Amino acid sequence: MGEQPPAAGPARRARRAARRRELGACGALMTPFFILLVTVFLIPVGTAVWLSFFADDQPGLGFGPERTVFVGLRSYTAVLTDPTFIGGLGTVVLYCLLYIPLMVTGALVLALLLDSGVVRLRSWAQLGLFLPHAVPGIIAAVIWLYLYTPGLSPVIELLGKADITVDFLGVHTVVPSIVNIALWSNLGYNMVVFYAALQAVPREVIEASVVDGAGPVRTALQVKAPLVRSSIVMVAMFTLILALQLFTEPMLLGQATPMISSRFSPSMYIYDAAFTRNNYGLASAASVVLLVCTIALSYGVTRWSNRAGTPEEDAR
Repeated sequence: MGEQPPAAGPARRARRAARRRELGACGALMTPFFILLVTVFLIPVGTAVWLSFFADDQPGLGFGPERTVFVGLRSYTAVLTDPTFIGGLGTVVLYCLLYIPLMVTGALVLALLLDSGVVRLRSWAQLGLFLPHAVPGIIAAVIWLYLYTPGLSPVIELLGKADITVDFLGVHTVVPSIVNIALWSNLGYNMVVFYAALQAVPREVIEASVVDGAGPVRTALQVKAPLVRSSIVMVAMFTLILALQLFTEPMLLGQATPMISSRFSPSMYIYDAAFTRNNYGLASAASVVLLVCTIALSYGVTRWSNRAGTPEEDAR
């Protein structure tokens, strides 16, 4: 009574050995991720937070030796009350409102057209749309700077012959012009993401919708698009994160127009604070504020996408 079967001991040891092998495999696979997480995210973020609480100060009415002192939240107060930083946030919000819907909608429509077979020479169409993404962002900005500059641009010259005057770098057109550059660079890449997701849609589902009488447009909008919702959310979130870091395009276009100041976007504000004004505490505080905004918006997009899911997905 109370004695275990003779096979219970070896079986338990086998389970423990298998469990140790699983944990070892998990550790080996996850170690590179945690190393990267610590080295490229946690350490830089921790350094930025640490620097944001300090500033260089010169006692004696500015004539004393410069020293680094603890200033608490002073840099955060300076950032959040600076009209140029708030204006930069407003500019990025406007940029996101124009850019993200156009990017997601345009890429999805192109992918649906390619998947439907309407577009002939599908491979060439994919290559033509994807090639601009292979151009580095700084080169793309230089190309469009040439096309936007009056006196140099053949586009402006051609429009001028038709008595159409367009200032692509004016006060009301500079943000749409930047949006155009970003669309040209990234539309093809996101189209490929959506097209790959559409290729994974079961053909039986599409054939069933056709049998039920759905036309090509209804099949695309009511069958295919909902089935690639996770890809749409992923593209929207990554596009949002990149849009909040707007820097390269306005930095280069700012050489040709006074409408783009050195603090046009939060990223340009951080660059100006760090490398023009040498105020690393202020730059770090602005970086932390931008990071918090990015995390909050990304979390909001994720929560919204979960709530907008189907009841079956919510029940999982």
